[in-house]
Amino acid sequence: MSDDPEPAVNISGGTAGGGAAAEFDPATADTRAEVVVDRLGELYWQKTYGGQDAFTCLVRTILSQNTSDKASQPAHDALLERYDGDDVDLAESLASAEQSTLAETISSAGLYNQKSETIIDTAEWVLEAFGSADAFDTFVKDEEPSAVRETLLEVRGVGPKTADCVLLFSGGRGGVFPVDTHVHRIYRRIGIAPPDADHETVREVLERDVPAAKCGFGHTATIQFGREYCTARKPACLDDPEACPMADLCEQVGVYPATGEVVDPTDAPE
Repeated sequence: MSDDPEPAVNISGGTAGGGAAAEFDPATADTRAEVVVDRLGELYWQKTYGGQDAFTCLVRTILSQNTSDKASQPAHDALLERYDGDDVDLAESLASAEQSTLAETISSAGLYNQKSETIIDTAEWVLEAFGSADAFDTFVKDEEPSAVRETLLEVRGVGPKTADCVLLFSGGRGGVFPVDTHVHRIYRRIGIAPPDADHETVREVLERDVPAAKCGFGHTATIQFGREYCTARKPACLDDPEACPMADLCEQVGVYPATGEVVDPTDAPE
């Protein structure tokens, strides 16, 4: 991707956006999961993770639930324009927001009534538990990842993917591999995770089999791969077995090129 503005260095994870260098070489990978991530490292630019404000990142991830970036990004921008600013504590601002006005502001993200309620509740929780958005940011970046994750999962509307994205994109924590719908589908379809694995099981497999320094890149690159090659209904291998860069690694669980049928790996016959 010659027009991609990202730096051409292999960076994934690390505190405060500093990043940790990771070499992507499929020939030296120790597991199939690492081979997949290393192949992705040959396809896509690597990015630096961490350094985002924790509460802003949490709000952004809530907005992204069950919708596309194309829909959630305008909602995020509109929210910040209305409720954020210089010398403004975003948690205080959103905790006092009128729910219907917030819902209207984020309407492009879908499920806006539910999400607006969740955002207000989350803002109130941040103020009650930490006192400010800045204090919450310090907690996310300084405390043990397991403690941060456990605390976030106690909040209504915050699931494992949301918690892990905050750890990755705000805390810059290595070894965190958030599992969204693309990641969940692809690693079961390839055969790295069991066909009936839930999101948590897929996460456990990936965080066990992918080196910590590569997990952040693996998450974002797998999403890109899922959009470009391994889509839910029409993966590239349906038209051309060689069109997919993972063809020789993939067990095509639930994908049947001979008939053109594609099912969720859970529903694939043994």
